[in-house]
Amino acid sequence: MSVIDILQSRRAIRNYQSSNIEREKIEYLLHAATLAPNDRMREPWGFYVIQGEKKLQFEELALDYLKERFPTKPNLIESSVRVVKNTPVIIAVTADMVIGDEEASADNEYATCCAIHSMWLAAEELGLGFVWRTRGVGLVRDNRLRQFLSLPDSKKVIGSVFIGYPAEEDAGKIKEKKRTSYSEKTSWLS
Repeated sequence: MSVIDILQSRRAIRNYQSSNIEREKIEYLLHAATLAPNDRMREPWGFYVIQGEKKLQFEELALDYLKERFPTKPNLIESSVRVVKNTPVIIAVTADMVIGDEEASADNEYATCCAIHSMWLAAEELGLGFVWRTRGVGLVRDNRLRQFLSLPDSKKVIGSVFIGYPAEEDAGKIKEKKRTSYSEKTSWLS
């Protein structure tokens, strides 16, 4: 499969089978992430693989967050917590912040975004479902996740990645997405 084919078939998969993901496949995704481009080879990313007992604790954090954020929406809370519970592996991804150097910190965030995208493409290759969460149950902007991971001030959470084998109803289903042509988004300067 070509890179363009993988890019075109890539989709956010949010529903998973209950089966565990083999450690070798998780390590493959992490290896793919470390191949991402990064300024001055700072390799600014950090990965926190959340499974087992720690995942149960993450579920509690997500539930607390949702109850605070959406106190009048019990159906939303229930459906969101179900997604977390049905996700076999969550990986929180951080970027190193360079205190006193905003430009280097921004470069590190960009590089970490590339690392997450590299993981997504590798997940597609392995037949794994993948979604990069930056809001809601990903807890990216919630201080509870920082505390849960024991993060120092020099680390910024960029995303929480939810990974699993696609649920039967999602397996092989590619909904065609209308994309704007590059020609409408490109200016040629000569």
